[in-house]
Amino acid sequence: MFSGIIEEFATVVAISRDRENIDFTLTCSFVDQLTVDQSVAHNGVCLTVVDITLPEEASGTVPTYVVTAMKETLDRSNLGLLKVGDKVNVERSMLMNGRLDGHIVQGHVDQTARCIAMDDAGGSTYFTFQYEFDAEKARHGYFTVDKGSVTVNGVSLTVCNPTRDTFQVAIIPYTFEHTNFQDIRVGSVVNLEFDILGKYIARLQQLTNDEG
Repeated sequence: MFSGIIEEFATVVAISRDRENIDFTLTCSFVDQLTVDQSVAHNGVCLTVVDITLPEEASGTVPTYVVTAMKETLDRSNLGLLKVGDKVNVERSMLMNGRLDGHIVQGHVDQTARCIAMDDAGGSTYFTFQYEFDAEKARHGYFTVDKGSVTVNGVSLTVCNPTRDTFQVAIIPYTFEHTNFQDIRVGSVVNLEFDILGKYIARLQQLTNDEG
C-alpha cells in the first residue's frame, strides 16, 4: 500500500530481458535501506526488490537494486518504454503509523494515458491527459471525477475538468522539480491508477443493481 507521495526519482542504469520479463537495475539515495522482497512503487507500479548491490565507496560505482516486471505489468504500464538513464518515480510502501498525505494507492496500475496538452497556470502547470475509455471498465470505476483523486506515474493528484476520456492535473513547482513530471512532454505516456474508493462504490452499485 502506498500514498502517492513520491520520495524521489530513481535512475535506470541497466535493462535486461528474460523471456517475457524485464529486469530493471536502478539507483537512488536509499538503496542501502532496501531489503530483498521489499515492495517499491515505480511510476506507480508495485514491484518487488529481487537483488541489491552495495559496492565499496572506494570502487566509484553506485549502489543499485533490481526489480522484475512481468508481461501483464508491461502491457498495462509504461515500464516497457523505459530506457537507460530515464528517471522513475519511487515510493516505498506506506508506514501505518502516520498521516496519509496523499490518498490510498495500491500500486496496481490500471492503464496508461497520453499527455495531450501542457498549459501555464501562473507558476504551476496544467497537464491534460487522455486515456482509452472503455464503458465496461468505467462500470468498474475506471474513470475520473472533478476534485477526486488519481495517481499519475505514482503521484497522488487531484482531478480537474474531467471529460469522458480526459482530465487535467495542476502540478506545482515542487512536484515538477522532484518527480519525473519534469520529463513529461506532449505525447508522453504515463501510468494511471484510478481511485480505489471509486472502484468499490462502482462495484457495490453493480451488486445492488443485480440484486434489484
